[in-house]
Amino acid sequence: MIKYLGSKRALAPALGALASASGARTALDLFTGSTRVAQEFKRRGIHTTAADIATYSAVLAQCFIATDARTVDRTRLAEVLDHLNTLPGRPGYVTATFCEQARYFQPHNGARIDAIRNELAQHFVADPLLPILLTSLLLAADRVDSTAGMQQAYLKSWSRRSYNALELREPELLSGTGESVLGDAGDVVEAMEAVDLAYLDPPYNQHRYFTNYHIWETLIRWDSPEHYGIACKRIDARDPASKSIFNKKREMPSAFTDLLRRTKAQALVVSYNDEAWISPEQMLTALHETGHDDVTVMEFDHERYVGARIGIYSPRGVKVGQVTRVRNVEYLYVAGLTDDQLAQARREYASGRSSVDTRRPGGALSMRGVETGGSATRP
Repeated sequence: MIKYLGSKRALAPALGALASASGARTALDLFTGSTRVAQEFKRRGIHTTAADIATYSAVLAQCFIATDARTVDRTRLAEVLDHLNTLPGRPGYVTATFCEQARYFQPHNGARIDAIRNELAQHFVADPLLPILLTSLLLAADRVDSTAGMQQAYLKSWSRRSYNALELREPELLSGTGESVLGDAGDVVEAMEAVDLAYLDPPYNQHRYFTNYHIWETLIRWDSPEHYGIACKRIDARDPASKSIFNKKREMPSAFTDLLRRTKAQALVVSYNDEAWISPEQMLTALHETGHDDVTVMEFDHERYVGARIGIYSPRGVKVGQVTRVRNVEYLYVAGLTDDQLAQARREYASGRSSVDTRRPGGALSMRGVETGGSATRP
């Protein structure tokens, strides 16, 4: 998968265990991002809907969630990938913008990205393989970029991987069914039918994925936008329409509480961390107001993303701050599962992973509970 801030790679086994223990046959991953959690659900035979407001995320979901691997013509896919891999580079928008004005990719790879993306735009727009091919291109570009994992800035010196040649590979497709939905979370929950389980992983702060991954947005839209700043961000990032209420500190808590109330699901799982804008007490209150008397909180202690260690430098390499914190506590709030189902999920998780701190709050605002999974450890 692509390098992605907020990816739930470490939490996916626990989330999958909870989904299986709940007996869910349908699930919604409402802020799906890289689709990592949606893939975990689908891998377990759950019909999953992956939703996000980002265009690149919708394409990833079309590839990994909506595509049934059993229906793909693998022979033709391999032939098309071979064809794309043999195309000579032709410098265009990516080369000029992200290799010369900025330094996200080395020019030899930028020219290849330009050539391949133009080929897809000219000859594959109506092809059912398009989401797979676009995903392959995103993954290939991610393997040769020169960033710390976000596109708000690029490294002062070229990364080692940036010297490698761009290579398209077949994505790891999954058998089974699912759906990809492009849209605002509030609109999605309003339009969707009830599901057995809904997973919500909202933004934790003011930083928008529209700007964190603006290059992926441009590669998918292929619209050669005007840009601004050293990072060459899309000019429409300044448009209020591209800004989410979930990135606004004052408005986010009430907006998310309202979203929880309108999400139609038998079981709800929310991930949030100890640096975010909603306190544990507020989150518990919001979940209780959805009609769930019992909410279980699981704590996962882990290292912060790499940018927390190297993000004290400006894009020009100037030191602008000090590292202050290198670890987080990630919370999973689980509502709608019985004690037996929670115990089943813990057994599955513990069979292959370390134990986690699991608490059953005594009241709407209480974090008091009984240790049932051992002390908090890195999952």
